[in-house]
Amino acid sequence: MKYLSRLVIATLLYVCGVVAQAAPSFDEALLSLQEQWAHINYEVAKDQKQAQFKILDEQLQALASANPGRPEPLIWRGIVLSTWAGAKGGLGALGLVKDARSLFEQSLKLSQDALQGSAYTSLGSLYYQVPGWPIAFGDDKKARELLEKAIQINPDGIDSNYFYADYWREQGDNARAKQYFTKALQAPARPSRPLADAGRRQDIMDKLQKLADK
Repeated sequence: MKYLSRLVIATLLYVCGVVAQAAPSFDEALLSLQEQWAHINYEVAKDQKQAQFKILDEQLQALASANPGRPEPLIWRGIVLSTWAGAKGGLGALGLVKDARSLFEQSLKLSQDALQGSAYTSLGSLYYQVPGWPIAFGDDKKARELLEKAIQINPDGIDSNYFYADYWREQGDNARAKQYFTKALQAPARPSRPLADAGRRQDIMDKLQKLADK
């Protein structure tokens, strides 16, 4: 009987260990999805991006449903929808952009500092990139306010500085754009996100080169 009891306990411990290994933590699941985004955004062929962004969005919806009250999956759904809209282009992408805005706004109600202010960075980028009224909600003044909040939260981040620089590039202030693009290049590396860092740094260098050619 004692042998049988020990066998049952050992079996339960083994099963629990297998389950624990099979189910990634929230942070592990989110990081995996972030890396999938970087792969799609920077490595997948243009004609395949939309289909893969759709699958990634579905995975993030599942993560958000399993973790209600967490702002991070909402932010990343917004980022996925935003880049999906960029891949789609045209007026047909406006629905994705509006959904992304809603997700960023929902996340800010939960936390303004989540992911080092990424909701402010991403929401600000939407406001300067989309058309204004009556087509969409674009608003350069609103964009600047949001991007400056992102800089306050994460003054040395690669993305916060990249999008603030790109805002000034769009405004025609090339000197300020160069200043913040350069600061973005100096941002500390993110060891867990090497592909995203490499892709963003290439974006920065490409835009700095275009500014130098003017």
